[in-house]
Amino acid sequence: MKTKRIAILAYSGCMGMEVFGLCDTLLLANRVAAAVDGAGPPVFDVIVTSLGGGNVTAAGGIPIGTRKPVARPDLLVVPGMELSGRDACTAPMSTLAPEIAYLAKAFARGTPVAAVCVGAFLLGEGGLLNGRRATTSWLFAPDLARRFPAAMVDPAAMLVEDGGVTTTGSFSATFDLAMHLVRQSASARVLRAVVRMGLLDDRRTSQAPFVDTRMLSQATDTFAAKVHAWLGQRLAEPYNLKQVAAAFHVSDRTLLRRVKQETGQTPLAYLQQARIGKAKVLLESTSLSVAQVTERVGYADAATFGALFKRNVGQSPAEYRRRFRMIGQVSMDKRPA
Repeated sequence: MKTKRIAILAYSGCMGMEVFGLCDTLLLANRVAAAVDGAGPPVFDVIVTSLGGGNVTAAGGIPIGTRKPVARPDLLVVPGMELSGRDACTAPMSTLAPEIAYLAKAFARGTPVAAVCVGAFLLGEGGLLNGRRATTSWLFAPDLARRFPAAMVDPAAMLVEDGGVTTTGSFSATFDLAMHLVRQSASARVLRAVVRMGLLDDRRTSQAPFVDTRMLSQATDTFAAKVHAWLGQRLAEPYNLKQVAAAFHVSDRTLLRRVKQETGQTPLAYLQQARIGKAKVLLESTSLSVAQVTERVGYADAATFGALFKRNVGQSPAEYRRRFRMIGQVSMDKRPA
């Protein structure tokens, strides 16, 4: 099997963990493959590069030694960057213009590219997300969708590969990208051994269980924001499109059109997400039964809401509560005496 050359493009302010997490996991895969599959060329040749070569200063002031770019790697990976504020990833990235141009040129020459977390914004700036499905950290997915409307952003996906462009969820998804590459290039025995040795989960497909809608940035002065606020105050009430439209003195069609233009979703889709978000909070912080939680968020039938919850979160309400409590118990157990 031919060695797969992976080039990781480091730059000033990049997240070091996203660089080294990928490097170290693929190094582990090489060692495991040598032990499990016997002698042969390494599965991966991983190179950390930068446009100028030499040291770059990653987030937190950590120096990373790099090499100059290599010609035609099998995959060019760009990590995410340190964000100084909520809007940092939505402003023009003039300081990273050379890296953006390099990514776009490499892709045009036939090199597949991948981005970890908010590295997707660099691919977007280079036009590489246009017409493609993509993802990024759920926290910044709405920003990615607004900034690059030609992209089809899936905020729940952990990893999306579309036409030679791969994007991933939040910064720990560097390990999901690593496992994706191991799955593609190594044997099933190597994959299983890396999963076990690294305590890695190669089955993560969704960010949905981790989404906290309270942390998402919300515009407050748009028509859609006012509709959302109105719905948010009435989560437990039955949804009636005509009633919502009448409250804003517009027709049903105008309401749907304006909200869809501003947010990319219908009022009902927003309401469902808000109800799921409220249900998560209740499942995490109260002892209410699933049926009681269902009623609190405006559903009369627990089975119907349970199906909606599982479709969006990937777990039933009961499974979500058990998982959250297990994580909480682990955190409590780790507290110093």
